[in-house]
Amino acid sequence: MAWRIDEHVVKGEIDNRTRGRVIGRLWMHGREEPVTMELMGDPWRDLAGHLLKFTNPEPKAGDLTGFSAFQEGVAGDITASRKVRVPDCSMEELMACYAAKKEFPWHWGNSFYFEWFSSTNGRVVIETTSYQLELDAEPAWTMTEEEEESQRMANQNAMTEFMAKLGLAFSAEPEPDDLFSSTKPAKSAAEEDDEDAPTSTAEALADAEDARMELLLDRVQARMDREGLDEEEYDDIYQEERARLMRERGEKEYEPTPEEIEERQARIEELNAICEEALEEYTSEGWKDDDDERHPLVVECSDLAVSLHHDVDQGNWVPEDSHREHPLIEIVNGVSSASAKLAGALAMSDPDEWPPDPMIAGNVLVRLKKARGYLRDAMRALDSAEEEALADPKWRHHTRLKIIDILAETQDLIREVRKVLQDDEDLGIF
Repeated sequence: MAWRIDEHVVKGEIDNRTRGRVIGRLWMHGREEPVTMELMGDPWRDLAGHLLKFTNPEPKAGDLTGFSAFQEGVAGDITASRKVRVPDCSMEELMACYAAKKEFPWHWGNSFYFEWFSSTNGRVVIETTSYQLELDAEPAWTMTEEEEESQRMANQNAMTEFMAKLGLAFSAEPEPDDLFSSTKPAKSAAEEDDEDAPTSTAEALADAEDARMELLLDRVQARMDREGLDEEEYDDIYQEERARLMRERGEKEYEPTPEEIEERQARIEELNAICEEALEEYTSEGWKDDDDERHPLVVECSDLAVSLHHDVDQGNWVPEDSHREHPLIEIVNGVSSASAKLAGALAMSDPDEWPPDPMIAGNVLVRLKKARGYLRDAMRALDSAEEEALADPKWRHHTRLKIIDILAETQDLIREVRKVLQDDEDLGIF
C-alpha cells in the first residue's frame, strides 16, 4: 500500500541542484516539524537541477501515524509536466456522465507527481493538479534526453524491486535496510496457489463451502439455460439441484440443536434491527448528508476500474471485434471484478470493528482471496499489454502502480483475517 499524502501537505520543497541526489522538506497538517528527505536519484528533465517549492491551498487533516519524520530511500518518478485530464465538474456530475456514457467537461492540466521509495514507509506518492508551484529560474545542471531515459528506467527498476520486496509475496516481511537490494523473481502460478492454500481449519472449511456453492450455482445455471427456464423458476431449480448434490455426496440435512436455533434466531433479530434502522435512515433521506462510508480500498479500486474503463474506451485502444481475452479488456475486467469482491468482503463487517468477527471471518477471507486473484489476472494482462505495446506507456506504468497499491493492501487484509482464524484455532474453537 502506498502512502498518498498530497491532501495532508501544507507546503514543501525539493532540491535537485546536486546531481544524483534529491533532498527536501514537507510541512504536514497537524505536525510542527517538517518531514525531511534524502533520496538517491534525479527527477525528470523538467525538474532536474532545480529547486522546486510548492503550496497546497487546501490542506486537510489525515492519519499520518507511522509516517516517519525522516525519509531516506530512492527517488521514483518526479515531474511537474505530466499532462492529465482535469474534470471541470463535481464528482457526482462526473459519475452521472460516465453512467450516461457522455463525455464529461475537462481540460488538460499539469500534474505534479512526486514518488519515492522509503526504507521506513515503502512507496510514497504525491499526485495533484491543485498545488501552487514555484520553480527557480535556472537549473544548476542540465539533464539530456538520453539521461532522462536512463533515469526513467532507474525509476522503473526501483518500483520493480520494491514490488518484489512487498511480496506480492505472502511470506516474511523484508528488513527495511534491504528494501531495494532484492532480485527476487515474480511468483509462479504454483507459488500463488500455495498462497491461496488454507492456513487454518476455519479457512479450509470456508474454501470448501465456497467451492461447493460455486458447483451448485453452476449446475443451477446450466440447467436453466439447457431447459430454457424463466427466472421465476430459479428457486425451485435451486432446491432440486441442492438436494441432488447432497444425495450424490451422501449428505443429510443438518438438524440444529435447540441452542443453535436460539442463537440463529437472536442473530436474525439483530440483523432485522440493523436493516430496519438502515431502511428508516434511507426513507428519511438522511443518507444524503453522509460521506461515502465504503471502505477506502473499495473506493480506490472502484475509482480505478471506472478510470481504466474510461481511458480504454476514449483511447480507442481496443478494436471493436476484439474478444474478452484482449489484454486491455482483461485489465479492466480484472480490476472491476476485484472491486466487487472487495466490496462484498469489506461490507460484511463494521469498518470500526476490523478485523472481522471470527463468525464471518471465513467468508470475508474467501472474498478477499478472490479479489487478489482478479488483481493478479489484471497484472498478468498488463504484462501482455507491455509485450504487445498496447495503449500508452505512461498509462501502463501508472496502471501498474495503482494495481500494486491495491494488491498490497489486499494482502495486508488477508493476513489480518487469517490471524483471526488462526487465533481461534489456537484457542481450540475449531
